[in-house]
Amino acid sequence: MASEEGGFIPPTVHDTHLPEIFPWAAEYGTGFGKQMLMIALSVVLISWFFTTAIKNPKLVPGKMQYLAESGYAFVRNGIGRDIIGEKNFRPWIPLLFATFFFVLLNNLFGAIPFLQLPSFSHAGSAYAMAIIIYGTWIAVGLKNHGIRYFKLAVTPPGVSPVMLILLVPLEIISNFIVRPLTHSLRLMATMLAGHIIVMLAASGARYLIVVQDQLALNGVGVLVIVGYVAMYFLELLIMVLQAFVFTLLTAIYIQGAIEADAH
Repeated sequence: MASEEGGFIPPTVHDTHLPEIFPWAAEYGTGFGKQMLMIALSVVLISWFFTTAIKNPKLVPGKMQYLAESGYAFVRNGIGRDIIGEKNFRPWIPLLFATFFFVLLNNLFGAIPFLQLPSFSHAGSAYAMAIIIYGTWIAVGLKNHGIRYFKLAVTPPGVSPVMLILLVPLEIISNFIVRPLTHSLRLMATMLAGHIIVMLAASGARYLIVVQDQLALNGVGVLVIVGYVAMYFLELLIMVLQAFVFTLLTAIYIQGAIEADAH
């Protein structure tokens, strides 16, 4: 973007929020927008892909069945069984499976031309996911240990009573306040940062190539585009890693709630 004086104006966080498609509370700046549409689209696409892939399973799988089975095996064995443990992991595979692919696809939307908006670059979506997981592992702890779970969650084993005076408040803050915040903000911040980098590179390259009438600056604009291509592939890696990290932490929190008294 360029001002009337010809200066470059970089994009801001405000520019990542597109106008709502169906604004139902315009005074509060909310409604049904592109980001919500893509979240709904992700549910449809994930359901369609895995339903189609396993509709007619074969002993020698085709490409689609192979991808679906590989994705399922990765979540089941690499996250569920390895983190929660052989004894307790099976009931949690559906949650972990849905979480991983839901977050992954909504992240990858940011790398798809014309869509180019990772759903979790908006804080509300990331908070909603973290709240669901937060409520889940607390419910698991209460189911397995009753109200005693809150004591187990904030009293480290082998600590003297004097040290507990200092540690218990820190554990309360860490487990019940900081944990859900970092779980959501880690995902949102990385997706938002990647999205802003894309916007900055695109607007900067356009300004240098189209607006500026200097060959040297035009060349710099071309270099910006080349650098953006490299950043694009790095962002793809980060999108996958963030889906993995979010699901991995979900499994860790559930495992901790199940085995809170294992000391």
